[in-house]
Amino acid sequence: MSASCVTGCMETDSFTPPASRQPVQTLTIVALGDSLTEGYGLKEYQAYPAILEAKLQKEGFSCSVINAGISGETSSGLLSRINRILSLKPDIVILCTGANDGLGGVNHRLIRSNISKTVQTFKEHQATVILAGMKMLVNYGPSYTEPYNRLYAEIADQEQLLFMPFFLEGVAGKPELNLADGIHPNAKGYQIIAVSVYPYVLKAMKIVRRR
Repeated sequence: MSASCVTGCMETDSFTPPASRQPVQTLTIVALGDSLTEGYGLKEYQAYPAILEAKLQKEGFSCSVINAGISGETSSGLLSRINRILSLKPDIVILCTGANDGLGGVNHRLIRSNISKTVQTFKEHQATVILAGMKMLVNYGPSYTEPYNRLYAEIADQEQLLFMPFFLEGVAGKPELNLADGIHPNAKGYQIIAVSVYPYVLKAMKIVRRR
């Protein structure tokens, strides 16, 4: 449930792990969200948190990534279980939520409020948040999709977060990278997502290390 990441290495443009002889500190990374995080329809090792963890370890970082995704969860549901997430004592949180809200036509003001409260709570507990943005289907109409699509960037700007503009970048809309439902990534799609998330995690590690 815990992870370790090295401290005390020189600051460089790319964050590289120091030699194994140097002391390490425990670091916990929590991937938080709905079915897009959990890995709907797949084995746990095929979802992006497990792939990300394997990539970190391959690069020399002894870090574990906890998959805390729950299929069908909304931003309200996530906010209601935040104390359970805090019990994991996360140093880094990868937050991807709000897709189910959007599909359900939930008012974007409520989505914004829930995500902002979630972010602020994690920040109060010294967790570095990576916010992953989502985009809504165009058939919901511009009066809904436009404010929905903007809210992630606006929250990231307001809260000064590391921001991944679109969680499904390079995967959404590609049948070969998604399950038959056309919504959830398949194993190949999650490989791409893990690679996309990876540099944001490295940036988050730098922030944690400087505390």
